[in-house]
Amino acid sequence: MKLLVVGNGAREHAIIWKLAQSPKAEKIYCAPGNAGTALLAENVNIGVENVDALFDFAEKNSIDLTIVGPEASLVAGIGDKFRAQGKKIFGPSKNGAILEGSKIYSKDFMQKYKIPTAAYKSFSDLQEAKAGIELFSFPLVIKADGLAAGKGVLICENQHEAETALNDLMLDKKFGTAGNQIVIEEFLEGIEASLLCFVAGNEPSTTMRD
Repeated sequence: MKLLVVGNGAREHAIIWKLAQSPKAEKIYCAPGNAGTALLAENVNIGVENVDALFDFAEKNSIDLTIVGPEASLVAGIGDKFRAQGKKIFGPSKNGAILEGSKIYSKDFMQKYKIPTAAYKSFSDLQEAKAGIELFSFPLVIKADGLAAGKGVLICENQHEAETALNDLMLDKKFGTAGNQIVIEEFLEGIEASLLCFVAGNEPSTTMRD
């Protein structure tokens, strides 16, 4: 099999490390990749959000399966593009990826379906957000609604830090449009785990897509 892994982080390096152990892996590409992936795969200089270029590369190089790591690629619709053209890809649709692409959507989703989550309020107005700080005790957490390359979550210990964080996100646009809307939520103490789950079953494409 010819494989394409999309991404340039440690996550993609780990995926490629495991893929390379399979006798079925004839050739592995990584776009854009990093120094670590270059030891196990051929790096390709294509950005993770350049869906059309990634698809063209997969077509021209007869890629059998594409595996997507970054949420930015998924939010950009890479899963929809590949599946619409009959290309096999691991990663949810654009609609599925909104759970990662919008903190407000994901919090509302968890509340609707009674999935345990920290208490929260969402805001699109800076002054209303500052007033909303009073609804929480310190420390509290402020999150940019959109994707911010893992940098859009701020733990604030006091009023000054919270107001500064809101100004950075909503006024100064430190993370661009990702901070047009924000979430303020209660601080939960404990162990954080980030999981990337590979699921197979009777209908694996449906499971992965939705």
